[in-house]
Amino acid sequence: MFKKIKYIAVFVLLGGISVQAQVTVQSPYSRYGLGNIKGSLLPQFRAMGGVSTAVFKPNGYSTINIQNPASYASIDLTTLDMGASGGFTQLRNGNGKETSFNSTLSHVAMAFPLVKNKSALSIGILPYSELGYEYSVNEKYNATDSNTYNALYSGEGGLTKAYVGFGQQIGDYFRFGANIEYLFGNLQENGSIEIQSAPSINNRRQTKNSVGGLSFSYGAQYEIPLSSKKRITLGYSGSSPSKINTKRTFLLTQYLRSDLGEEQAAFDTLQLVENNASKLKLPLIHNFGITIQKDNNWLLGADYRMGKWSELSIDAVNQGLEDSWGFSAGAQITPDITSLGNYFKRVDYRVGFQYDKTYIRMNDQDIKQMAITFGFGFPLAQTSRFSFYKLNLTTELGRRGMITNGLIQENYINLHLGFTLNDTWFRRFKLD
Repeated sequence: MFKKIKYIAVFVLLGGISVQAQVTVQSPYSRYGLGNIKGSLLPQFRAMGGVSTAVFKPNGYSTINIQNPASYASIDLTTLDMGASGGFTQLRNGNGKETSFNSTLSHVAMAFPLVKNKSALSIGILPYSELGYEYSVNEKYNATDSNTYNALYSGEGGLTKAYVGFGQQIGDYFRFGANIEYLFGNLQENGSIEIQSAPSINNRRQTKNSVGGLSFSYGAQYEIPLSSKKRITLGYSGSSPSKINTKRTFLLTQYLRSDLGEEQAAFDTLQLVENNASKLKLPLIHNFGITIQKDNNWLLGADYRMGKWSELSIDAVNQGLEDSWGFSAGAQITPDITSLGNYFKRVDYRVGFQYDKTYIRMNDQDIKQMAITFGFGFPLAQTSRFSFYKLNLTTELGRRGMITNGLIQENYINLHLGFTLNDTWFRRFKLD
């Protein structure tokens, strides 16, 4: 047991480093707000289109459902879940297309039952948002001027969420829970103006927000039994409109390019503001869900979500976003979880769909996102009668934006891999 604790401690440490340092993304839409919001979903829930708010215990395994901490009450074994993700992204506009690939360690989460099937504690770390883009725009000073300039934009970084959560069941059918979350990371953005006529003096604006502070999420679930093995579950979860501490650094410099077009070091600093204390105000988020399931056999569910992103502000400056909304529908089936003669009857098969109106509006057009999802949960060989292992694989095929009004369309294939361990720790052995 102590060896497992040691190994898991190393994984959590490496997870914190990787989630913060390795996350990269190539998405011009990540320029807005806090970047691309990742959501608190492990691979097994992404495979069902993100259905999770009303998911309690989809099969005989203990599963960590971070999206709704009320579900922690179902955890009856010590549970470890860790994984990685990668994705191919194709950017298209009217002039061409470009493809990129990025990957990272995605999450490390653990849960411990306090009172079996009544309450549990969970801790973990996972990405909250990803920021990564680089593009340029050639502009004229005005409609009658033949002179042009290049506007160069780039950004990198993201936010990471570490959390501690608790879930409790009251009576036979009601559960509630909450997560205390610590958001941290850096959001760095650059903007340059380069004059086309040479030689010329170019200007660059660099803004960096170093974020670190507490936020809260919460949830509840209510169960309606239909029979001894069938039930309907209603779920709600949300995130509070917390104010997070940030330190803002702003730098305005001038630089030149050589005759060969190579950028030279800045020769003048026009303005420098370092570590100016400010606040990042997060929006209020609501999630509603419903599932119907037959224990250890099948589950059907749907989620609806909405976020007040129009209230997001950084350093008391509203970020000009729209309120978002979206929905998911998905299913899971396990043909026969007890089958000994046919392995594939014990596999979890998952499928889903999701649609979102994001918080971005450009050129008088809402940026929308949709994806179809599918995945599998493969049970692995047990090392003892107290241990259970599962490998979760998920694929998301999606699209964001359209090639209209001069916009960019993102087509993506995201791949997620998760490893789940269920084990019984701190048990007493009796000697005859």
